This record gives sequence, structure tokens and C-alpha cells, in this order.
Amino acid sequence: MNVIYIHGLDSDANSTKGRLLEDYCRQYHSDINVLRPDLNKTPDQVFRQILLLIENLNSNGNHAEDGKFKSSNTILVGSSLGGYFSTLVSNHIGCPALLLNPSTQPHVTLQRFAKDSAAKNNVEEEDLDSQRIHSTAGGWDITHADLQWFAAHQLSTINYPDKISVLIKEGDELLNPELSKQFYKSQGVTVTMQAGGDHRFSDFGVQLPMVIEMLRNLL
Repeated sequence: MNVIYIHGLDSDANSTKGRLLEDYCRQYHSDINVLRPDLNKTPDQVFRQILLLIENLNSNGNHAEDGKFKSSNTILVGSSLGGYFSTLVSNHIGCPALLLNPSTQPHVTLQRFAKDSAAKNNVEEEDLDSQRIHSTAGGWDITHADLQWFAAHQLSTINYPDKISVLIKEGDELLNPELSKQFYKSQGVTVTMQAGGDHRFSDFGVQLPMVIEMLRNLL
């Protein structure tokens, strides 16, 4: 099994949860190969990089008649914004995914970085698309064009609800846990709400045995 860990907004390839998952699998599940790509790029580049990575991992090289490839033994684990990208990829090719406190409306939640940015920086209207509105800890310079991309790629349906499982902390202080719960449940996705906790899923390490079981069930 190949597991691709899709990190969140202010993270990178060295994400704590990604490293915990890789170390745990190396110690207890040698049949699971964990990959931790750095995805501090434009959203279109992130989407294409994940698709290409899955395609390269598929040893049988299955392709559908329309040119799209199908996932085989690869699964995504996406946290926060990584949950959004994992959902988008799953919708596109049917790749299974486990989501941790997933972001469902980045076109809305990331607007917090854009507030008053044009006024503060005295930027001309025609230069807004390329204006940097926030730099993440991992080095992605978010622009208005990125927000427009998210707006054009909103999550409205789940094409393969049986291929997705969601873990949500009720204590998520950054994203609205009820919003995520309602969206995925309305689409027929299995959602597990956990009491307390936080956005970063700080107890991820102790949940790894359950996480591995969920991943195997999804495949």
C-alpha cells in the first residue's frame, strides 16, 4: 500500500502527523510505503502534482478510456487544506482518502488573508491577481489568483463517498467542525466526530492503530 500524506496550509513535507505516520508504518507495517511531498505551491500545481504522483505509483499503469488514470493500491491522508485537495483528487479519479479536520471552503476561509490587502499595499486593480496576500510557513506565497482558483474548484458533491472517511475534532478552533460534518454526511461519507481535540489533531500519534485500520478498510 502507498500512502500519500497531504499536509495542510502552514506545513510542509516535515509535517508532524506525516512523520508520525511514516515512522509508525516503518516500525509496525512494513507493507505500507508513506510519501510526504512538499505542496507549498499554487493550488493548480498541487492538484497536478498529486495526480502525477499517484499515476507514477500505480505499478499496473491502468488508464481509463478517457485518458484519466485509476488508483490501485494508493490512498491519501489529507489534513485541513490537504483534506480539501484529497477530496478534489478523489472526486477526479476515485482514489480513496482519509481526511483529518478537512477544509471544505478554502475560497471562503482563506479570504481572511485578503482583507484590506489592496488598500494597505496601495496595489492597482490590474495587479491584484499576482499580489501576495500571505506567505505560509512552508514558503507558499498566496495570491488573489489562488483564491480565485479555489472559488472555481469548490466542493459541491462527493463522487465516490464509499472511498472517503472523515475524522473531525469537535474542538477544532480554526475550521467549523459542524460545517465539514454536515457537508460530508450529506454526501453519504462516513464521518467520525471526536470530542475535544484541536485543529492540529494533537493526539494523532495515539490514534495511529485506528488510522491504519481505516486505511486498510478504504482500500
